Amino acid sequence: MKKLIISTALMAGLVSAAAQAAPLSQKNISLTQANSLAQEAISACSAKNYQVTVTVVDRAGVVKAVQRTDNAGPHTVKASEMKAFTALTMKKASGKVMEAAQSNAGAQNLKDIPGLLLLAGGLPVKDGDEVIGAIGIGGAPGGNLDEACAQAALDNMKL
Repeated sequence: MKKLIISTALMAGLVSAAAQAAPLSQKNISLTQANSLAQEAISACSAKNYQVTVTVVDRAGVVKAVQRTDNAGPHTVKASEMKAFTALTMKKASGKVMEAAQSNAGAQNLKDIPGLLLLAGGLPVKDGDEVIGAIGIGGAPGGNLDEACAQAALDNMKL
């Protein structure tokens, strides 16, 4: 009886370990999707005469695509990347993260985390409920306008 219990426990442990060792299966934004999304955002901003940079990052926060209009300021490159990274890691609009940091004393130190930029203009890219990347835009005359261009691009994309 003792051997049966030990054997059963051992088998259960092996099955559990095998289940835990299974590889992850995660969706990610493709290069084609990232380039299309960046182009859609450039088009949306250009239609309003905004000189911007658009950065799209994958689910790991690695830059997948960058497009910068001819007259966008040099600071917009890093700003757009940081907005995208903020939206990705927080899984919400970078403007919402900024609002939380301003209104919640417990979140005020978010501004001190390397790589985050608490300005509007970054949005997560989702496939269903799963975040597969993010887009960040910098250079319009206000973060809310950057975000509007990003949202227009997302609305026009079929992910």
